[in-house]
Amino acid sequence: MSLPVNLPNIITIARILMVPLAVWLVINHQMLPAFLVFIAAGVSDAIDGWLAKRFDMKTELGAHLDPLADKLLLISLFVTLAIMDHVPVWLAILVVSRDVLIVGGVVLAWFMDHPVTIRPRPVSKANTAAQIIYVGAVLLWLSFGWDNTWLDWLGTPVVALLTFASGAQYLRDWLRHMNEQPAS
Repeated sequence: MSLPVNLPNIITIARILMVPLAVWLVINHQMLPAFLVFIAAGVSDAIDGWLAKRFDMKTELGAHLDPLADKLLLISLFVTLAIMDHVPVWLAILVVSRDVLIVGGVVLAWFMDHPVTIRPRPVSKANTAAQIIYVGAVLLWLSFGWDNTWLDWLGTPVVALLTFASGAQYLRDWLRHMNEQPAS
C-alpha cells in the first residue's frame, strides 16, 4: 500500500511544520517574521488547494491534512498570543473550545457507531475568515507597534460572536444527527 504523497500534500505538511516556527517567533517577540510565516502559510494554503483542484491531485490524506494545518496554526497562534497577553485569554479559550467541541462530537459519534460528516456552514466559513484576519492583524500591528484599539472594540467581538455562532450551529447539527436512527 503506497502513501498518497503528492505536491499539494507536501505543501500542506510544510504548512504544518510552520506552526512551531510561528509560535517560537511570537514567543521571542519576532512579530514581523511571525507575520511573514503566517502570510506564507496562507499563500501555501491557496497554492496547494489550487494545485489539487487544477491538476486533479486531490487525495483523502490532503482532505484531512488541509483543515488540520489551518486549525493547528490558528489555535496555536491564538493560545500563544493570549499567553503573551496580545489577545484576550477568554477569546483564545472560546476559539479552542469550539474546535474541541467539534472534534469531540465527531469522535463520540464515531465511537457510538453513528459517524457524522462535518460540512462547513457559511457561518463557519465567515468565522474562519474572521479568525485569520484577526490573527494576521494582531501580528501585523504588533510588528510595527501600531495602536490596536480598533481590534479590541471591533475585531474581538466579531471573532467571538462568529466563533460562538459557529460552535452553536455545529452543536445543533450534531444533536439532530445523534437523535436520528442510524441506517440499518
